[in-house]
Amino acid sequence: MAKHGAPPIVRPPAGTDPAPAPPPVGPPPAGGRPGDDALVAMFNQVRDELVSTLLYLLGNADDAQDAAQEAFLKCWRARASVPDVQNLRAWIFRVGLNAAKDFQRSAWNRKSRPLPEEDLMIPTRDETPGQGVEDQEALDRLRQAITQLRQDEKEVFLLRQNGDLTYEQIAEIRNAPVGTVKTQMRAALIKLRKVLNPVGEKDEG
Repeated sequence: MAKHGAPPIVRPPAGTDPAPAPPPVGPPPAGGRPGDDALVAMFNQVRDELVSTLLYLLGNADDAQDAAQEAFLKCWRARASVPDVQNLRAWIFRVGLNAAKDFQRSAWNRKSRPLPEEDLMIPTRDETPGQGVEDQEALDRLRQAITQLRQDEKEVFLLRQNGDLTYEQIAEIRNAPVGTVKTQMRAALIKLRKVLNPVGEKDEG
């Protein structure tokens, strides 16, 4: 479902070098590449989830949009490697997460603004604490609780829920053991469940 703030990505004009990028993965072949259309299609498919994830991480709608655009440009500059990428979705989220970290490092001179509710996606996987909750107040508490997770827990939770990535893919993206990723996910879920159901979680150890 497209969002008003997330227009479709299109190919950069031929001959342009739109942004600083990672070192080239190989000599770029002349002409179009078979993976070009696949990259654009996949980026448009995951764009809403990526922008939502970046919005939670950065707390600033403009930065989230800029980081998503920067992620696409970096992916585009490295598109020669697309045929060798086993999971294009996970690769895009990896680049997006790195773009968010770059923005965070340069964010000290910018003021974060409140998260606009209409641009925040509520995760919908089975293990999501807020699934099926109709009460708007509970949803607001969930949104706020996500922003208050530890950074590592927040990244794992969002990559799992918004990114729909496996624990193995998240571990690869974060350069962490799978067991660590699962522990961080469990810690995030416990904290979020306590926010949504403080009475039911009160006595859990």
